Amino acid sequence: MLRTHTCGQLSKENVGEQVTLTGWVHRRRDHGGVIFIDLRDKYGLTQIKFDPEHSKEVHQIADTVRSEWVLQAIGEVVARPDDMINKNLDTGEVEIVVTKLNILNKSKTPPFEIGEEKTAEAGEHIRLKYRYLDLRREKIQKLLQQKDEFIKDMRAFFHARDFQEVQTPILANSSPEGARDWLIPSRLYPGKFYALPQAPQQFKQLLMVGGVDKYFQIAPSFRDEDPRMDRHFGEFYQLDMEMSFVEQEDIFEILEELWIELTKKHSNKEIIDEPFPRIPWRDAMNKYGSDKPDLRFDLEIKDVSDIVADSGFGVFAGAIKDGGVVHALKVDDAQFSRKNIDDLTELAIERGAKGLAYIIVKEDGSLQSPIVKFLGDDVSDNIIKSVNATAGDIIFFGADKWRTVCEALGVVRSKCGEMLDLKDDTKAAWAWIVDFPMYDYSEIEEGKIDFSHNPFSMPQGGMEALENEEPFDIIAYQFDLVLNGFEISSGAIRNHEPELMYKAFEIAGYSREDVDREFGHMIEAFKYGAPPHGGSAPGIDRAFMVLKDCNSIRDIYAFPKDGQGRDVMLDSPSEVSQTQLDELGLKIVD
Repeated sequence: MLRTHTCGQLSKENVGEQVTLTGWVHRRRDHGGVIFIDLRDKYGLTQIKFDPEHSKEVHQIADTVRSEWVLQAIGEVVARPDDMINKNLDTGEVEIVVTKLNILNKSKTPPFEIGEEKTAEAGEHIRLKYRYLDLRREKIQKLLQQKDEFIKDMRAFFHARDFQEVQTPILANSSPEGARDWLIPSRLYPGKFYALPQAPQQFKQLLMVGGVDKYFQIAPSFRDEDPRMDRHFGEFYQLDMEMSFVEQEDIFEILEELWIELTKKHSNKEIIDEPFPRIPWRDAMNKYGSDKPDLRFDLEIKDVSDIVADSGFGVFAGAIKDGGVVHALKVDDAQFSRKNIDDLTELAIERGAKGLAYIIVKEDGSLQSPIVKFLGDDVSDNIIKSVNATAGDIIFFGADKWRTVCEALGVVRSKCGEMLDLKDDTKAAWAWIVDFPMYDYSEIEEGKIDFSHNPFSMPQGGMEALENEEPFDIIAYQFDLVLNGFEISSGAIRNHEPELMYKAFEIAGYSREDVDREFGHMIEAFKYGAPPHGGSAPGIDRAFMVLKDCNSIRDIYAFPKDGQGRDVMLDSPSEVSQTQLDELGLKIVD
């Protein structure tokens, strides 16, 4: 046995015991001949002491030791003098007087110090290049441990409710599920490709056809999407779940129970509303400018189109005449500078707005704005009353097509919440966003109708809705679960009827032949008695990131890609040999 105790285990109860510790040299100090080393392992720190009066030989070895060397120290646990107790350490009341020291391994001088403050100064690139050193930090160790417990509790929750964990294939087929696929060329079948699954969507539905009834999986998912703060590049993990013979309410009930339990156990946040509020998608867009609204603060957007439709301000009147809207966002007690307003305007423009009009209500009740003279006193007063503005408030306006106005004011609302410190990290604002539209315009092909969310969702109203309603008026049994401005989960009641599926895809421009080619296995399976079923797939990494207030989703991966999608430790992506390319029948072209 290389050790008898860990470096975070000893206390006064162990005084007098002979112990063996192993770990890394965290810090070394020479106090006039007596050497002190803080020995570190995953579990904590223990101070070990080398006194030449006890052993010159051991002291001489300790004198050669440097940072991050790996040691085995054998000695006696002694109590520290009262004035030398370190109250910041769990082991701060004791130290080890070392009688034997073995150097298990030496270390080069690390590229950065292994400590929270010093390591943070190193910057992300160098820390990711030497991630195995960064992993030694207490913060990262704790996050990995907490994430393990988080996932363990998820598994226990579903197993206790008779769900069965099933592993679905990693080598799958390419399918149009919203993001770019990761393609894998086949060596045995030249010219053909596997794809890494964007989600186990089709497999879990086929499990329902197969009678599994209640399935879950801690599932790896792969999408070739650009990285961002809440999206890890290329790969992530989700809590995939599906149930047969259920309605939307059944899914809400079990997932709400899960997330209430996990929030209370794995965060210090207070849940604002139980049960979680349910907000129709269109209401969320109108009120908050987002389908993943941050409900920790109350700033609401209001439609003032009727008030300004006949005003003398051409920008507002023209937008409404062209079929658009004018929405207003009142921000309470916002002492914004001209630069603040300019920065918010730039945000709105980035989301497609042409600009950002505003009215400031001054302390004396007068209005400061370049647009008031065009609106006139009556219209301006009606706006103030409509949004209930008082002295010190500022009102921002968006005027354009409905979607553009919603999204532009949505980012302004979010930024104002940040600027005014309204995003309270002690709160957990969970909410369901329901009644998503079945269809939207394609983001890739202009003017083309496409699925707005999951193509396998059941339309509300079934075949009658598909045959008689305008595509953009059709609502799906599709929902998202959001937390503090982040989408945590997407889910739906599934379309399990073959003719319904053909019709749903027809509206999106797919022929029966297209559907058979892309999803023939699904259609064929559903012809053999598919049960009504539905499910969801919460993103484990993103939920954990939000509950733990991490700055980036990369913080909670053992070996993350960087912000440009690279693994700087392994230097990937990398080139491969010509032999490998030849085996796969591939050729690199400029």
